[in-house]
Amino acid sequence: MKIWFLTGSQGLYGDETLNQVAEQSQSIAAALDHALPIEVEWQPVLTDAASIRRVCLAANADDECLGLIAWMHTFSPAKMWIAGLDALRKPLLHLHTQANQALPWSTIDMDFMNLNQAAHGDREFGYVQSRLGVPRKTVAGHVSDPSVVERVGAWARAAAGRAELATLKVARFGDNMRDVAVTEGDKVEAQLRLGVSVNTYSVNELVEVMGEVPDTKIAELVKEYENAYRVAPELVAGGERRESLTYAARIELGLRTFLTAGGFQAFTSNFEDLGALRQLPGLAVQRLMGDGYGFGGEGDWKTSVLLRAMKVMGRGRPGGSSFMEDYTYDLTPGNEVILGAHMLEVCPSIAAGTPSCEIHPLSIGGKEDPVRLVFDAAPGPAVVVGLMDLGDRLRLVANEIDVVPPPEPLPNLPVARAVWRPRPDLRTSTESWLMAGGSHHTVLTSAVGTEELTDLAEMLGVELVVIDAATTSRQFARELRWNQAYHRLAGGL
Repeated sequence: MKIWFLTGSQGLYGDETLNQVAEQSQSIAAALDHALPIEVEWQPVLTDAASIRRVCLAANADDECLGLIAWMHTFSPAKMWIAGLDALRKPLLHLHTQANQALPWSTIDMDFMNLNQAAHGDREFGYVQSRLGVPRKTVAGHVSDPSVVERVGAWARAAAGRAELATLKVARFGDNMRDVAVTEGDKVEAQLRLGVSVNTYSVNELVEVMGEVPDTKIAELVKEYENAYRVAPELVAGGERRESLTYAARIELGLRTFLTAGGFQAFTSNFEDLGALRQLPGLAVQRLMGDGYGFGGEGDWKTSVLLRAMKVMGRGRPGGSSFMEDYTYDLTPGNEVILGAHMLEVCPSIAAGTPSCEIHPLSIGGKEDPVRLVFDAAPGPAVVVGLMDLGDRLRLVANEIDVVPPPEPLPNLPVARAVWRPRPDLRTSTESWLMAGGSHHTVLTSAVGTEELTDLAEMLGVELVVIDAATTSRQFARELRWNQAYHRLAGGL
């Protein structure tokens, strides 16, 4: 995957100046290529409307192109950009920079001024983008500034997430949990808006694939479990529950085979529809999430889609992303925290240490005791984000949080879990989340931040509301009203 670097100028300057423009723009592109998580590919300097339109159309058609970074090195009369920008369907970042960081005050002359006039040219470019209503991110500063690179990098990661959604296939094993509202959604609108394709498959189709898994492969995977985790005594060789572990391995191998054959990178399950499965998939789901698959419990395909996007956007970064659910609160004044978990399915990418592989009863589902990984989430800053279908639009709700160690051990809670303090505080956070209609299923990510989510929402044309340290309930309620008015007006235009 690549990001194309476009440089605007004009033929009026002549070949000598344009050669200097090309050299300096190549240098800027190379600096970005070195610093960003995605390859940056320099494109020849653009000096006329026809070449600008061609490069924008070529970007649209190239599946390897995630988006465009545009910089007006000199002055590029913006009417030349109208046809190209009007045709562009890939994400755009306007980089307002210049070749030199400091001015050569003692030697500066008009030749230097004519060559280095991004302050002039980028204003022309900014005008035409605003006139056309082009969605974009604008970043100002020199590429040697780490904060500039960080902001461009956030946009690049969001572009990778957007590209992933454009071709994402989701397999739903069964429907969503009966009578639940927030896990419903318009799959046609999601495919139109996001690009994702969501379809349902019988759980017993998965069971058939599981039955074809060779015993030798199962034995190899069980050995991998024993090397990777602290395995409970009853699950080790000779233990009384050993067969449950081998069945969990069969589920994982069957799932991997099914998902790979169908080209799926995300999936859901539902404890109310397990067919001939003997266990609710726990260990298998956790490990697949650990390998980058999106997942949503109880048929929640929207959260599965969101998790897959976060996995792609967070590649190469420390931390992880997991399916999550706010379960219960500690409301002790001054020490309010949220305890998050799910029945089984929390991703080990957020674990604080080596997970323990255990087996315990599950009070719902009516099946055999499932195998699962048990751990506490690693402490540190993170974001909890949910995706909802409001009927007339999709909405992302994000809450910046701080994951903390559990205040006490949890010996009787044999599931993976996370404890966090929401910003700015639990009362404001929960009031705002409820006002926004935020989902109870979320993605907890310590690998993706608010800026990446903001860029992704802009690229997708999806509403985003953020609850952070500066949020007040009154201000947040006003923001929701403004957003509703904006999106309804925009939808009617």
